[in-house]
Amino acid sequence: AIKEASYVNIPVIAFCNTDSPMDHVDIAIPINNAGKHAIGLGFWLLAREVLRLRGALSRKEPWDIMVDLYFYRDPEDVEKEQQQQQQQPQLEEPEVAEAGASQWAENAEWANSEGTAPAADWAAEGAANSGWAN
Repeated sequence: AIKEASYVNIPVIAFCNTDSPMDHVDIAIPINNAGKHAIGLGFWLLAREVLRLRGALSRKEPWDIMVDLYFYRDPEDVEKEQQQQQQQPQLEEPEVAEAGASQWAENAEWANSEGTAPAADWAAEGAANSGWAN
């Protein structure tokens, strides 16, 4: 298709890796074209830049389109993921958080009890009893 486009003077823009043939390519965009996520990211960057050049998107504000929308996902895999999410039991996290909070409250009461020893002044004892001061 690239060779035929060159016959009728259609410009060819291509995602090219270091080992890609550049015959009949007019504009090469250097990108890893071996991975599906790299190609998806390249299309996301290209679409964002085209919108910016057209004036539809400002450079000062972020683009709210997620990059993973440009990744190909097999519909069967999507259905399997949705079924797995529905089958997993929902964990009750608030109860776990409340149990941890009560444990911290018990430790705080222990630290503030009257049975704790007063803090000693280590500097005063050490200077009077040690032979290092000489």
